[in-house]
Amino acid sequence: MLENQRFRAEAAMAIAVRTLGGSSATISLVSSITSVLQSLKHQNPRCSNLNPSPLLQFSQHLNANLVIEVIKAQDEPHTALLFFQWASDPKPNPNNYFHTQRCYSAMVDLLLSHSMYSTALSILQSSNNLRDFMVGKFIKSYGDRGDIRGAIHWFDRAKTIESGRCLFSYNAILGVLVRANRMNLAQAIFDQILKERLVRPDVSTYTTMIRGYCKLGMIEDAKKVFDEMLCKPNLITYNTIIAGLCRKGLVENAQEIVDHMIAKKDSSCLPDTVTFTTLIDGYCKKGELELAEKCLDEMSNWNCEPNVLTYNSLINGLCLMGKVDEAKRQMTKMRLNGLKSDVVTHTSLLKGLCIVGRSDDAAEHLKEMIDLGLKLDVKSYGVVVNEYCKHGRTAEAIALLDEMKLRGINPSVWSFNELFRALTNAGEYDRAILVLKQMPQMGCSPNFLSYSTVICSLCGVKGRMRDVEDLVVDMVRRGHGLDSSMYSEIVKGHCEDGDLEMALGMFSEMVEKGFIINLQSFSVFVKELCGKGRISDAQYVFKEMIRRCKILDIASYRSKLNEYGCKLPAAINGG
Repeated sequence: MLENQRFRAEAAMAIAVRTLGGSSATISLVSSITSVLQSLKHQNPRCSNLNPSPLLQFSQHLNANLVIEVIKAQDEPHTALLFFQWASDPKPNPNNYFHTQRCYSAMVDLLLSHSMYSTALSILQSSNNLRDFMVGKFIKSYGDRGDIRGAIHWFDRAKTIESGRCLFSYNAILGVLVRANRMNLAQAIFDQILKERLVRPDVSTYTTMIRGYCKLGMIEDAKKVFDEMLCKPNLITYNTIIAGLCRKGLVENAQEIVDHMIAKKDSSCLPDTVTFTTLIDGYCKKGELELAEKCLDEMSNWNCEPNVLTYNSLINGLCLMGKVDEAKRQMTKMRLNGLKSDVVTHTSLLKGLCIVGRSDDAAEHLKEMIDLGLKLDVKSYGVVVNEYCKHGRTAEAIALLDEMKLRGINPSVWSFNELFRALTNAGEYDRAILVLKQMPQMGCSPNFLSYSTVICSLCGVKGRMRDVEDLVVDMVRRGHGLDSSMYSEIVKGHCEDGDLEMALGMFSEMVEKGFIINLQSFSVFVKELCGKGRISDAQYVFKEMIRRCKILDIASYRSKLNEYGCKLPAAINGG
């Protein structure tokens, strides 16, 4: 059976080889070689000790471009490696083929993407290709895995191999450190480059440092690097610093840089769609919509076509300012320019409708989005859910959350927390408890705020402390601890329910953890104790607080004791 499969595959390849010519022929040839490799792999899944003779028919077609395309066409590295090793010394070899640097680069990229580091290293060492450019690939690969130590090890190795003249490796390690937000170390290495002068930093070096500082909001440091560049910035550099300035709200400074780009009249650094989109987004976030629209109009002067992101930025800005009708006009303009609005565009419109109080229109538009075939996401639903909660329309909010689950969209915990706030404000405690317990089945785990909202509300309702106890148990089981505010509310709740023993128990538990009961709950607690004639217990409560906790305003707590007729012994001085 295998012989028949091989015969059919080889016959198909022979036909493909005879019909070669042009790019379509290259595609056909790549497909034929891949078929052979798959057939060989079928014989031996590990691709070891295989006879590569079926590949000999391709010897006359070998060239660097073909080898690279074959490598890229492989789903896994072993077949690519088999072909690469055969092609390094094909017999016969009518065209005197040999692997170029690009071929090694393609093979190493594939091996590193599968974490086959030792194999990649072996190939480079055996061919004397372990140089700066290739080592930079190892550095980046380790960085992509989050292995900063491994990346630094390879960087040190590059410095040894190249006697410090390793610009690719310098740029690679800076990129790794910037992605990991390790700017102190990145700055140290950057300073080393400038001090040692073994390599001259290029535009990639500076742009990486600028990106790192902008990412962390360190815009002054980014501007310093930009101003001190020893080489000409490119468009990516300009767009990086412009984006950093806009994120910090310094849109005017960003505009100055754009004006400078225009004034230079350097065709390689004129503002592009990314530049203008960044400016438009920056102006919109500052509420300066006229300037944003002016930027949109100016784009045509520089042959820049606005894209979906450009319009989305402007539409979102208009919606946040409540200018829904203008936003709709921009959506029409967008469509007339051949661009299709997406879920982000429509979600902005949902926000705008909610901002101007048109929640019913927002709900209707949500249905229209489904009819348009848009794939709604958690943000789209969340806008309307939260609007319903804001107006106390809890049943409709719950219905939307159920619809989300049916559509395979897990609601955000933020939407649930808004719902709990609305339910408890409306006194719908039983429904709040039910939804809280059902959250995991609805695709979302409750967080501390979810429990806190419901529990603290229940503490203020007489006769609901049993529900509180059940929820606290569930909360702790899910890994959430109680905080000072929740303990205080629970102590007060037990007091108002007349259960002083439970109140004392919770108080003891909280002070053991170093939490201080708030003054309001303390007042209720002491009043209840003193009212029942339990003066010694009231004194014990105060004494335990000052012994176990750091209290800044002891006098206020002591005054509550005095207010309810609890005289402190002289020994208890609060100090």
